[in-house]
Amino acid sequence: MLANKVHLKVGLLVLPKSITVRFLPEDVTISAEFDELLLDCAARAGVRIPTGCLMGSCHACEVEIEGQGPVCACITPVAGDSDVTVHLIVDPLW
Repeated sequence: MLANKVHLKVGLLVLPKSITVRFLPEDVTISAEFDELLLDCAARAGVRIPTGCLMGSCHACEVEIEGQGPVCACITPVAGDSDVTVHLIVDPLW
């Protein structure tokens, strides 16, 4: 699975240099750098995530990472050793 990807060595961990991020329900996929904020990744992909405080306290940018649960996209970096699926949460008030 990771054999064809370039890896970044951090201490004893070997992490992929880029991770594929898929935004649903738009079904937009983009390659993101390890540790890039989800909000920045979404903006590059043309996916709009509402924002408020940009510090994680208002939860306007809350999304759900498959297998992980809800997170604030403004403070959550792309991480892990496999592809990431992000489910956008639609709130008509934002």
